[in-house]
Amino acid sequence: MDRQRVLILDLGGQYDLLIARRIRECGVFCELRPYSISLSEIRAFDPIGIILTGGPESVLAADAPLLDPAVFSLGIPVLGICYGLQLMARELGGQVVRGGSEYGKAAARYDDACPLFRDLPASGVVWMSHRDSVVDPPAGFTAAARTDACPTAAMYDPDKKLYGVQFHPEVSHTGYGTRMLRNFLYTVCGAVGDWTMSDHRQRTVQELRQRIGQGRVLLGLSGGVDSSVCAALLSEAVGTRLTCVFVDHGLLRKDEGDQIEALFSKMDLRFLRVNAQDRFLACLAGITDPEQKRKRIGELFIRVFEEEAARLGAVDYLAQGTIYPDVVESGTGGAAVIKSHHNVGGLPDSVDFREILEPLRLLFKDEVRQLGRELGLPETLVSRQPFPGPGLAIRILGEVTAEKLERLRTADLIFREEMRRAGLEQQASQYFAVLTNLRSVGVMGDSRTYEDAVALRAVTTDDFMTADWTRLPWELLDRVSRRIVNEVSGVDRVLYDITSKPPATVEYE
Repeated sequence: MDRQRVLILDLGGQYDLLIARRIRECGVFCELRPYSISLSEIRAFDPIGIILTGGPESVLAADAPLLDPAVFSLGIPVLGICYGLQLMARELGGQVVRGGSEYGKAAARYDDACPLFRDLPASGVVWMSHRDSVVDPPAGFTAAARTDACPTAAMYDPDKKLYGVQFHPEVSHTGYGTRMLRNFLYTVCGAVGDWTMSDHRQRTVQELRQRIGQGRVLLGLSGGVDSSVCAALLSEAVGTRLTCVFVDHGLLRKDEGDQIEALFSKMDLRFLRVNAQDRFLACLAGITDPEQKRKRIGELFIRVFEEEAARLGAVDYLAQGTIYPDVVESGTGGAAVIKSHHNVGGLPDSVDFREILEPLRLLFKDEVRQLGRELGLPETLVSRQPFPGPGLAIRILGEVTAEKLERLRTADLIFREEMRRAGLEQQASQYFAVLTNLRSVGVMGDSRTYEDAVALRAVTTDDFMTADWTRLPWELLDRVSRRIVNEVSGVDRVLYDITSKPPATVEYE
């Protein structure tokens, strides 16, 4: 018997794949499909449950994304989240009105007669993001949770196995949110928990072998966690028909190119280093718009890979370590474009390869790390902090120049050195320095200065879809600030960013 599956119907929310991540955390396999798929396709998928995601639209709008109402009479358990709840209410005769909007954390009270809230506290914090509200559930439904602003924060009809929540149980800000999803999966849908990372590895390797056949693959290897895990996975699938090409674009941290070469040259992989620093710096000359930076870097990466493939001869596939946060922020389904990642929205329209392989495309960062451990990669590599493909180009606000790169490299190195000395490398999920385009007046050596400001950024997160700023000790920030203004020429001010995601993103551009 094949493993159990949950079908997630994508209605355009920013957290859609985060729902998938939570479901997989609960040991149940799931896939995300467009909300517009047919009833016959849903039946063929044979899900044990269906989840309707959130979305940016209003169900009251004339052009609102709608489902075939027959979805709710298939006898398959359905959970609607946010927009999904409102859609369920509208399609089944309930009343949805504009008003009662809530954004951020809210206090909710639960009815534990509802299976979703069984064995949970009677109240808790939930994460809201809605401007419409269900004021009258459909016939047969019972309101199962409420907040001060929302009388139907959850509803259910146990006979029809239909459930809905106005809040987002998939985000970490909702207390016991994963427990609620687990209750839906195991209590309502009858899940047995037959999906594991070991199983995912085996299936992915098998699928890659079938897809690639006897073809040859060129992997764009950055040395980060994602591309390294991708390399190990592809190596297991195709062996010596994989060539890993590390393009040193000159936008790396201090001495990082040499460190990557030293590390991967020792591994059982075909490894090539291409020094293209001058080409990337030239393509970024005069460019200040962050979207243009990403797109230019993405296109030049592809062109360099094409050139290397031509030198190698008969390369069929280009592989990338693309993961889900890259995809969702670049726009997927009905989701808005936050920023075009160089390896997704930054790709050129045409590429000289049969196909682009992205075997990690539906995994989150922590899942990629799990897969890396499953593949036997060293913990020092698996636990590396994320580093963006466009590198320091998106940590320099405004035009990228050789002088600015050197300034930022030194400031970033100081920050990383002091974090290590303080033993705080593991306290933050990611930390780095940013060279802002802010200049300010200072005083050094009794003289007036008018120089750059460096911003320090440190965040704590488990999925990089949401993140909180890290509460670093003031003494540490003081040491970093004093060192930067004393050791980095052209900098007279250091700032610490205390903005969470959302509203900010982790990177600045």
